[in-house]
Parts: sequence; structure tokens; C-alpha cells
Amino acid sequence: MVPTPTHPFRWAWPLAGFALSAAAQSQVAPPGAAVARPDPLNPQAAVPVLVYESAFARYRRTGDDKPIPWRSANDTVTRIGGWRVYTREAQQPDDGAKAP
Repeated sequence: MVPTPTHPFRWAWPLAGFALSAAAQSQVAPPGAAVARPDPLNPQAAVPVLVYESAFARYRRTGDDKPIPWRSANDTVTRIGGWRVYTREAQQPDDGAKAP
């Protein structure tokens, strides 16, 4: 039952939502789950290696691909299984997305 604006407990729903959100915010991690962070003032502290990959690393120019006739493109799509194969390929994770 949702209270109407004149219901005597109309304040109960917002109060319950506030109590639940406050309880969720006050939860702490289990004792073994805390990860020790390196001291930012220690110049000898071990830090993870920074890996840079340019945004243009996998860029392909438009002129790199040789155009093919549309009939042979359609025949190729039909031969390999149609649009469902392309959909399955699109749902697979990228090889470069793996964490080091």
C-alpha cells in the first residue's frame, strides 16, 4: 500500500529509504579484504606499472581496405552464416581488453 499525501504515515517511506541508504553506506569491508595502499610520501613505494596505449594504435584508415563488389560481399556473408555470425563476433570481448 502506497500512502496518500494525507495518510498519517506518509513520512515512513522516505524515512525507510534514508535508513536503508545510510545502512548501506556504513558497511565496512571484511578484515582480509582491505588492500594496503602505498604511502604517497614514500619515494621508494612500489606502485603498479603505468601502461600507455595510444588512441590511434588500432586505427585503420579508410583507404586501407580494397573495395569489393557487393555481390561477392553478400555471397561471403551467406557462406559464413549470415548476420548472426557477425552478432556473435560483436559480443565477444576484444583480445586487447585483457588486463596485464
